[in-house]
Amino acid sequence: MELVLDRQNMIAGWVCRGLGFDTSWLGPNFTVGIAEEGRMLGGVIFNDWRPGTDVWWTIYTESPRWCSRKVLRYLFFKAFEEMGCRRISLLVDADNGRCLKLVRRLGFKCEGRLRRFREDGKDCYIFGMLKSECKWRKNNE
Repeated sequence: MELVLDRQNMIAGWVCRGLGFDTSWLGPNFTVGIAEEGRMLGGVIFNDWRPGTDVWWTIYTESPRWCSRKVLRYLFFKAFEEMGCRRISLLVDADNGRCLKLVRRLGFKCEGRLRRFREDGKDCYIFGMLKSECKWRKNNE
């Protein structure tokens, strides 16, 4: 498993295409790709970062193999320690059962439902995790 840091929004573009979005919504961001043998398995966009406060994640994957302990520890370390955030937020489409299960297993808490939020009229849930709730930080183990 290899972590690939996105220097020119190539991985961010791959994530957005996979989710069916264009990249026009992206502001300044930091993106991590997860690859194996040169094939991209997944990517996480860190977007809308407010230093010392929060960051939003956008996740896309083509394989469950992206989600290793090493990768998760890096992602949470990046957000909570390096970026100094006290929370991570993300949106999940209400009909995306696999993603809903994953974010709950990771420790995110559902904070509400946004009705007819997406352009196509789909509902989505907002999830959040506070730094103090993160089980992936080494000092919390």
